[in-house]
Amino acid sequence: MTQPTHSRIAWFNGEYLPENQVLISFRDRSWKYGDGCFDMTRTFNGRAFRLKEHMDRFYRTLRYLRIDPGISAREMIEISEQIVARNEPLRAKAGDWWIGQRVSRGVDPIDDEVPAHAGPNVVVECTPLPLKARARQFRDGLDVWTPAQRRIAPDMLSPRAKTHNYLNMIVAEQSVKAHDPDGWAGTARRKWKSRRGNGKLHFYCSRLQAL
Repeated sequence: MTQPTHSRIAWFNGEYLPENQVLISFRDRSWKYGDGCFDMTRTFNGRAFRLKEHMDRFYRTLRYLRIDPGISAREMIEISEQIVARNEPLRAKAGDWWIGQRVSRGVDPIDDEVPAHAGPNVVVECTPLPLKARARQFRDGLDVWTPAQRRIAPDMLSPRAKTHNYLNMIVAEQSVKAHDPDGWAGTARRKWKSRRGNGKLHFYCSRLQAL
């Protein structure tokens, strides 16, 4: 099904809406504490890549966080495919999509107040792939800096969980950008066992430097 519109369509708590109508309370726990998770799947020529495998990973994260989104993995796949279909009229300009599935634990009630939506907030959305913005990195590679900040230890928070709390990597990235606006942060774990840059592993490195 397609839906001609100038706004991308998202799915929010059971409804398909223009994404600018997706409104989440500022009291949502993901906004307040980073208490939520996500997964991302890209498309190739409008077809989602290995969506089932991504949803298997997403639902492992949900179980790890003990969040029940209220829909099954199969339903999440169907909704994600619908998002691709409903946004097909916009794909020619976008090129291809990141498809994002995002779940927060929801809003904590205050005393006897009942929030407008009880339970987790669930969003499925799509975003154009930043192919043009990253063309130079694909062509020339990256300058990767190793900042002073270290990755959160795996005995504190599982690195397999894709949570909304990216502050560790954001602080590292800001440190790098202060020295090299075009540089990428490659954060190290304890004892320098491994590195992961900016939450993404898309490019080869042209230079690796330490701050």
